[in-house]
Amino acid sequence: MQVKDGKLDLAMNEEELKSIARALVAPRKGILAADESFPTIKKRFAAIEVESNEENRKAYRELLFTTEGIEEFISGVIMFDETIRQTTKDGKPFAKVLQDTGIIPGIKVDKGAVSMANFAGEKITEGLDGLRERLAEYKSLGAKFTKWRAVITIGENIPTNECIDSNAESLARFAAASQEAGMVPIVEPEVLMDGGHDIEKSKEVGRKTLKSVFLALGRHKVTPEAMLLKPSWAHPGKDNPQKSSDEEIAEATLNFFKEVLPDELPGVVFLSGGDSPEDSTLHLNAMNQIGSANWELSFSFGRALQELVLQIWGGKEENIKLAQESFYKRAKLNSMARAGEYRKEMETG
Repeated sequence: MQVKDGKLDLAMNEEELKSIARALVAPRKGILAADESFPTIKKRFAAIEVESNEENRKAYRELLFTTEGIEEFISGVIMFDETIRQTTKDGKPFAKVLQDTGIIPGIKVDKGAVSMANFAGEKITEGLDGLRERLAEYKSLGAKFTKWRAVITIGENIPTNECIDSNAESLARFAAASQEAGMVPIVEPEVLMDGGHDIEKSKEVGRKTLKSVFLALGRHKVTPEAMLLKPSWAHPGKDNPQKSSDEEIAEATLNFFKEVLPDELPGVVFLSGGDSPEDSTLHLNAMNQIGSANWELSFSFGRALQELVLQIWGGKEENIKLAQESFYKRAKLNSMARAGEYRKEMETG
């Protein structure tokens, strides 16, 4: 945040934020989401029979952040509160490690989704209380951008307008506070894949959710050129036996995006939403092959970048090099999908 004559130079600050937002969606690059909460990372570690303690979490994140050459494909990393305070074995803060290789450090700032009072089956994300203070601290620790996740569930008689609008309002308040603090907000309204709905229902809920989100962002005077959107794609529910092709998913998603997203938005960084690493890359590739979007179409993957990395590492130091090679390859494949150049046979190439 720039200061001029004792006052915030908002124009200068806004230009810096726009520059960071554009850098995060630079051609052929995307974001690593390494912001798993304690319960989530515990589940991931349990799958490879590794204890989720601070030492192991730190060792694993260091493996990711110090992978040689990863800056070719990764523009930014979203960290968790614990992670942004940690250092490498030789005492270098993780945020500094990333910055020194040209990767932009970011931070998850919400406090997680909880059950929404009086709305069975729906959730609201907490974390607005004390947000300004947390943002100031994270900025001092090196964060340049932030992320807030809202969760929208499709089911019988849900999502309700109240759930969608309440989460949209929280996302907008978070985004406004982030820009005020001099950081680029990544707004994440995730429409979950859980359930048996078809792709048309996913598309309908996605359109309605994003419309509410951008109306709220406008009310809170959030600058669209200085933020990014992290959505899910239009996708049949996991329990629906009728599957959609990558092209159908890409077309359905871009169809409603063009109805509701402002042209000024620098880019869209998709979440994988439970799809396999390969499927996530195929969806992204299909979207970029269409080539008719007004925004950069990129990725902000967590599990879709890390699944095989975790399996290879298995908590063992002697496996770090192989795990890093796997991470490098997965990031490179998604970089190719950013340009619509990915092919399925590359998985084993």
